[in-house]
Amino acid sequence: MADFEIDVAACRGRQQRVLDRMETLDLDLVIVTQIEHVQYLAGPRFRWFFQPAAALARDGRLTLVAPQRAPDVAAADEVVTYEAQWHSTLRNDQRQACSEALYAALGGPPAVRRLGVEYSTFGPHLSGPLDAELVDVEPTLFGLRRRKDPDELALIRQAIAGTERMYETAREMIAPGVTEIDVFNALQSAAVTEFGEMMTGTGNDYQCGSRGGLPRDGRPADAGELYILDLGPAFRGYFADNARTIAVTEATDEQQQAWEYIMQAFRHIENEVRPGKSAQALFHEVQAILDEAPIGVFNHHLGHGIGLFPHEAPHLNPNWDDTFQEGETFTAEPGLYAPELRAGMRIENDYLVTADGVERLTNFPLEL
Repeated sequence: MADFEIDVAACRGRQQRVLDRMETLDLDLVIVTQIEHVQYLAGPRFRWFFQPAAALARDGRLTLVAPQRAPDVAAADEVVTYEAQWHSTLRNDQRQACSEALYAALGGPPAVRRLGVEYSTFGPHLSGPLDAELVDVEPTLFGLRRRKDPDELALIRQAIAGTERMYETAREMIAPGVTEIDVFNALQSAAVTEFGEMMTGTGNDYQCGSRGGLPRDGRPADAGELYILDLGPAFRGYFADNARTIAVTEATDEQQQAWEYIMQAFRHIENEVRPGKSAQALFHEVQAILDEAPIGVFNHHLGHGIGLFPHEAPHLNPNWDDTFQEGETFTAEPGLYAPELRAGMRIENDYLVTADGVERLTNFPLEL
């Protein structure tokens, strides 16, 4: 297996980009409490039931507060711990314990003028003792996360490799009578085998003859149906998200014709996307292509960014007006749905935006 160890130099590079924004925003300190942002800056991926924190000072010093024990590798100048468990039982007051450990490491609640925090998760255990102007840095952090570093891309590519193994398994077993829960179980096993470890997330759609949803126990696939699989496993915190539609038996002429329109949409996407292209404009262009299909409607987003969260920027969606940037990873998922298609199809590819176009990351079969 490839080396997926924490890249300390890459983490330090991300810290420097945050420091550059701190200078612009005139921030003395940034405190992050979301697991994703702690991983982004310091490297370790903590499980969802822990509540770590990290503080980045304007002089470049990063303090990491880890649950229970210090990680073997971290891009931090100081690592302190808090007791997340007592006698193997998880504490419910971890945030308080983490906050106390952080402020003890900083020599008490910091006496700063302007403090950058995540508004959605910066609670009273941290904010209560402070006399500082709080500035929401979540938009800044989400913006910085759009462009992926090589270590992040390696994790995303491995997550995508998990989906490739899952689709190989699906194509081997999908036939009339196979149940959704059996397919689901086999696909989870395939991804774990590919990763050589537990997934840190899974998803999304596992229903046959349906636009999507969780697998149903005892529901068998029927001849003539289309089986939409929209898979989003995460490897060490970084998500893939791509879909394939598999015909339970030989595709009908109507189903194959709808598939051709989906392929036309992909040709347009791959020809048009480059840095500076409007994601909203791309949505409308693909909507126009799919509106020409004689059967089926397209009535959901065209795609979104992927990374430490399943849906990130850029948003290929009429409700946002994002612009594609070099170095970001995104999905494109055109679909067509109608009862005559039983019940329709969605096919989704993952891409990396390059200097002059896109690199397709999901290079496995698209056929029904």
